[in-house]
Amino acid sequence: MEYTVHELAKLAGITARTLRYYDQIGLLKPARENPSGYRIYGEAEVDRLQQILFYRELGVSLDCIKNIMNSPSFDRVEALKEHRAKLLDEKKRLELLIANVEKTIAMLEGRITMTDKEKFKGFKQKMIEENELRYGKEARERYGDEAVDASYKKLKSMTQEDYAALERLTNELNETIKKAFETGDPAGELAQKACELHKQWLLYFWDSYSKEAHMALVQMYVDDERFTAYYDKIAPGCAAFLRDAMRIYTGIKE
Repeated sequence: MEYTVHELAKLAGITARTLRYYDQIGLLKPARENPSGYRIYGEAEVDRLQQILFYRELGVSLDCIKNIMNSPSFDRVEALKEHRAKLLDEKKRLELLIANVEKTIAMLEGRITMTDKEKFKGFKQKMIEENELRYGKEARERYGDEAVDASYKKLKSMTQEDYAALERLTNELNETIKKAFETGDPAGELAQKACELHKQWLLYFWDSYSKEAHMALVQMYVDDERFTAYYDKIAPGCAAFLRDAMRIYTGIKE
């Protein structure tokens, strides 16, 4: 079956303007144009659009989607299997959040009671489970099971006072990174202070420290768009700036 721009947009639940933009950037070209100049999409384009929308649902940028789907090694079946695995992970994450909200509602309604210690323990466990679902696979591949499990153990042993101190440090770190970024100088005093604060922040989670591991982590902030998005909320381009500052701080150029 074939569709015009408006017909396919309605079918997919997106705007015609979106389809035209996908055509403009070379992400989704129509199969042909009819004699009246209307874009016409066929079955192959419908399948490609479905794949694009799967990636968009997972938060993948359009540039990244284009690179993935235009690669000669792109395999639609494998891509769908990957989507399914990520959606199942997201389902687990949402189920954890729902369970936590339900327990909190029950506590507020007086159906159950929780001590401050129990609340904090539950919060830490929730943080660990969410982190494992989001980043566990990559972290274990990069650092190994032993290092990841040791980090979780350290987090579980954290007291409320430790956590409060960590929150203060996180706020100071983010504010310092922002101010350093505004100077534009990764070698400057503020940028190097941000690197030192980042090291202190890491030691709340790491059993041991090495410059090589620190540099590898900050490089991942640039390579992985999930981390890039977090740091770029502080200021666009912040992840790359922190990486450049860390190269000076650690003395590791590559």
